Amino acid sequence: MAKNTLTRAVKLTGTDVAEGKRRTLTAGPITAMFDNGALRYIRYRGAEVLRGIAYLVRDKDWGTYAPAIENLKLRQGKDGFTISYSATTKDKAQGLHYVAKIEASAKGTLSFTVTGTPQTDFLTNRTGFTILHPLNGVVGEPVEIVHTDGKRKKARFPKLISPGQPFFEVRSLKHQVMPGVTATVLMEGNKFETEDHRNWMDASYKTYVCSLLDPWPYTLKKGEPFTQTITVTIAGKPAARKASKAGSGISVNVGGVKGMIPAIGVGVPMAEAKHALQKVDLIAAMEPNHLVCQIDVRNSGQREAAAAFRELRERTGALSFLEIVLPAKKPAAEEVAAIAKEIRAADYKPDAIVITQMHDLKSFQPNTPRPWGPGYEDMAAAVRREFPGVTLGGGMLSFFTELNRKPAPKGVFDFITHTVCPIVHAADDISVMETLESIPSIIASTRNMIGKDTPYLLGPSSIPARDNPYGAVVSPNPNNARVCLADMDPRQRGLFAAAWNVGLLAAFAKGGLDAVTLGAVTGPQGAIYRKTDYPQPWFDGAEAEVYPTYHVLAGLAAASGNRRLDAVSSAPSSVAALAHKSPDGTELWLANLTPETQKVKLTGLEGAAEIHRLSDGNFQKLANDPDFLSGKGETVKKAGSIELGPYGIARIRTA
Repeated sequence: MAKNTLTRAVKLTGTDVAEGKRRTLTAGPITAMFDNGALRYIRYRGAEVLRGIAYLVRDKDWGTYAPAIENLKLRQGKDGFTISYSATTKDKAQGLHYVAKIEASAKGTLSFTVTGTPQTDFLTNRTGFTILHPLNGVVGEPVEIVHTDGKRKKARFPKLISPGQPFFEVRSLKHQVMPGVTATVLMEGNKFETEDHRNWMDASYKTYVCSLLDPWPYTLKKGEPFTQTITVTIAGKPAARKASKAGSGISVNVGGVKGMIPAIGVGVPMAEAKHALQKVDLIAAMEPNHLVCQIDVRNSGQREAAAAFRELRERTGALSFLEIVLPAKKPAAEEVAAIAKEIRAADYKPDAIVITQMHDLKSFQPNTPRPWGPGYEDMAAAVRREFPGVTLGGGMLSFFTELNRKPAPKGVFDFITHTVCPIVHAADDISVMETLESIPSIIASTRNMIGKDTPYLLGPSSIPARDNPYGAVVSPNPNNARVCLADMDPRQRGLFAAAWNVGLLAAFAKGGLDAVTLGAVTGPQGAIYRKTDYPQPWFDGAEAEVYPTYHVLAGLAAASGNRRLDAVSSAPSSVAALAHKSPDGTELWLANLTPETQKVKLTGLEGAAEIHRLSDGNFQKLANDPDFLSGKGETVKKAGSIELGPYGIARIRTA
């Protein structure tokens, strides 16, 4: 049974499972955060050199093992630091033990060496180092590559997101950290290659061991040790820079009109259709612009789902968009005709249809053969034949990655869509929030594919993964933890997801999308509580009706189509901001994307203001009162500053 105690951890992240402790170490001008065996935020004089270095062990489905770390020793010296530890990764079928040593010197070097020894024959898709280069100051910038054959090449980190690997057979990468200073990353012990991690919403370029062009999974032989080493060398003399103002804090300025707020909707998975009808009053009160429903033709109950979608449309007044997944066993005309018959029998008339086929739910490397399936043109023609006049969308129901690898031809669809998910490669809190940094690149790359005039919609997206393009199924999460590619993520129930969703909406609104769809009405990706077959700490047994994310949807769905105001945060990775103009005045949404309290100075807001807060202090009221935002808020004579608690949100309204 789930615990009925409402702890602070459950309020923030939906789970009492804690993340490991982190420690920042220094070596002269170099700093690095040690986090559960990995290094994060390697900086030189405050400038980020690398986003991270980690030794990762993956299984045959790309699941990442959690290392059990032992014999950890950290020594912080005057001119550097050393770290050593051993770790074991295993499941019921196989295991691998490794020993790690990290050394950093004030002279400008950092090394990370690991020797691994399989305890059994070990089947893996990838085992070894990954190196992450950050985006800020790196996107589109020069890099010098030394290949495994010793040849040097000058290139650039891709500006638009590369669908395939931009660099192969890598031995070292050298880039500029700041004027006058370079960093060289030497990789030894195997060959490495680089992929554009932004494809999966990660805020980095990733260089990893081995190659995706080679067969995988592969087997590491029992008892045969192997060693890899990463060495970072920072060289040069920094140019003189103006000193930054210390202690200036975070500021948000609200300016003039900068476009429109996208139409904001919510998803209704096929499996949630009946549950959604049971919560229809809460859905109607949310006032979403649209509901994105789905029928997977491989599953039974198509007519019943269509009837539920019809009723949801009638009772909520929201537009109804329908995603159709074809089995890809017969020509598109036959498969679309069969599902059209079921939809008509249910008297369901969707306002828009997105058509795809099952093979496009899975991932394929660029230029590799795909299983037979109907093409974009055939599917589009079949839908237009069966549903004349319907607004027709194409693209991918999976992540941007797959759209980037199989772009929809121009002129075939009325709009293009894809989804995003922040827990593909990493599921810790820091990495999930970092994914918001990748959104401008995703938008620019999509616009480059589809053109500036084609309507662009983001399909149902949330922290939990609604599908796994890289394995047979989504990852299990029986312990209510943070798990990559799991369809149940506990943070969906906490303030964390609410803050992440504000950040997501703010970024995609700034990018000029036409519509954004968040998560689902109920279920693992839901905004509304229902009893499930997995435990939900505190919510099970409490008089809870909704999760904090519900209030984000309910508050911002009403802004669909409003004039968006320029809202500029001085620290967008810490505080997200979204503002719009309504007939009643100006409305500003702020979200603290960090676990620390943030003080924010506000400019551009005039007159008295009413403030509604989503915080750990009023969490129980948020869960029990779906109409929270309709109640009276805190009134102030002028909104000049505000304090936001961990993952806290504020809606500020001025007349």
